[in-house]
Amino acid sequence: MKLHLLTSTGFAAASRLVAISLVVALCTVLTGPSAWSQEPVAPASSDSAEGGSASSAGMGAAAGLSTLLYLPLKAAFAIGGGVVGGLAYAFSGGNETAAKSIWTTSMYGTYIITPDHLRGDRPIRFLGVSEPDTSATAIAPLEPAPTEPVR
Repeated sequence: MKLHLLTSTGFAAASRLVAISLVVALCTVLTGPSAWSQEPVAPASSDSAEGGSASSAGMGAAAGLSTLLYLPLKAAFAIGGGVVGGLAYAFSGGNETAAKSIWTTSMYGTYIITPDHLRGDRPIRFLGVSEPDTSATAIAPLEPAPTEPVR
């Protein structure tokens, strides 16, 4: 008596469900930030009520297509960096600085390509750049050395 936990048709259905869920999540990620980032603007008299132009629509479409290609690579790199950073933390005996340097490089950076990135107004950073830590680099003021009286 064989027990099959997941038959081939069940596996195919589960694969389709996962694929559909990923597409819906990706569409949500792509459309949400662009809608949140737009400021309300009074429409000009010559433009339509929806605003925009063919040029801005083309840039938006190019940014969306670029993100579809770029996001999976960046996400895989970030996940891999998270794992490697965790291993570095474990194998270095809990050295958080070593792990954070890996995590910062792999997890920070640009995830979604916007029209500003395509125009060159904002840089695309595949590798993350950490913000300078002012507490670690702050230099204490020098105290004057004690002087001995002159004889």
